[in-house]
Amino acid sequence: MLLVIDIGNTNINIGVYDKDSLVKIYKIASDNIKTPDEYGILLSSMLSSNNIKENIKNVIISSVVPTLGDTIQEAIKTYLNVNAYMVSHKSKLPFLIKIKEPKEAGADRLANAAAASTLYKLPAIVVDIGTATTFDIVDKNKNFIGGIIAPGPLIQAKSLSKYTSKLPKLNIEAPKNTIGSNTIDAMLSGIVRGHKKMIEGMIDECEKELGDIATIIVTGGLSDILFKDFKRDFEINKNLTLEGLKIIFEMNKEG
Repeated sequence: MLLVIDIGNTNINIGVYDKDSLVKIYKIASDNIKTPDEYGILLSSMLSSNNIKENIKNVIISSVVPTLGDTIQEAIKTYLNVNAYMVSHKSKLPFLIKIKEPKEAGADRLANAAAASTLYKLPAIVVDIGTATTFDIVDKNKNFIGGIIAPGPLIQAKSLSKYTSKLPKLNIEAPKNTIGSNTIDAMLSGIVRGHKKMIEGMIDECEKELGDIATIIVTGGLSDILFKDFKRDFEINKNLTLEGLKIIFEMNKEG
C-alpha cells in the first residue's frame, strides 16, 4: 500500500492507495508544535485502527510547511519504518516546469499539475481553495507555466474579524442574496460571492493569455460552496492533490 500525505498550512490530508484504489482518507490539523513522536503515534494509531499500518510499504509527501514536512518524515521513519519520498521541483514529473524559479513551485501545486496533465484534457486550470486560493495552469504542451496565489475565504473571514472591531467571526457558507440584510450575510456575500467573481474573472484572463479554452478543475474544502451555479463547465475533484502525489510516486519509485 502507498501512503500519500499533503501537508498544508491548516490541514494535513492523507490518503491510502491499494494499487490504483484510494481506500482511505484522513484529515488532521497542521501543528508545528507537535513532535515527531506525537505525529508518529497519531499516524500509527489511525492506520492500525483500520488494519492498514503493516501494509504501508511506501510513502510520498508534499509539504508547503518545510519544518512540518521534516517532522512527519521523521515520524514515518520511526513509527512506520519507511523512508518517505519528498516531492520537489527536482522530482520526475509528467510535465515540464516553465516558470522563472522552478524551486519556488510548491509541492502541492506540482501534485495538482501532475494530476491535471495526466487525467484531464489540456490546457487545464486547477483552482485549489484552501488557506490560499491557488490557480495552477498547465498548457496544451504539458508545461506548468505558473498561476495565481490569492488569500482564501478563511483568511478573508479571519482578517475581517481581526482588523475590524465590530465584525464577528463566521463560518463560511453560501449566502442567499448578494445584498446582505444583516452583518453576517453582508460579510458572507463579500467573501463567498466576491471570491467566486474573482475566480471567474481570473479564469477569463488566464484563458486570454493561453489563447485557448481550458479544462477547469476545482479542488479544496470549500469548492462545493464557491462553485455552486458557476457560469462555466468545471469538474470538482477533492482528491486531486492525492491523485497527483500517487502519479509522481509512480514516476519516481525505485525499480
